[in-house]
Amino acid sequence: MSMQRTRAALDTIESRLSSLIDRIDALERENRSLLARQESLVAERAGLVKRNEEARTRVEAMIERLKSLENAS
Repeated sequence: MSMQRTRAALDTIESRLSSLIDRIDALERENRSLLARQESLVAERAGLVKRNEEARTRVEAMIERLKSLENAS
């Protein structure tokens, strides 16, 4: 292989490696962003589940009060 061909091959490899490194960096940033978003959504879901359970408890208590009022009549 001539020196020119070797240099051209190395330049091609260098360019492809550079592109791969850029792509890996972009994927790592995207992954961090997605993980942060997932963490946020999990926390939000936990809050909603808690609020739902609190609402359920209040509704059940109201139903029991209504039943006791009905039975008292």
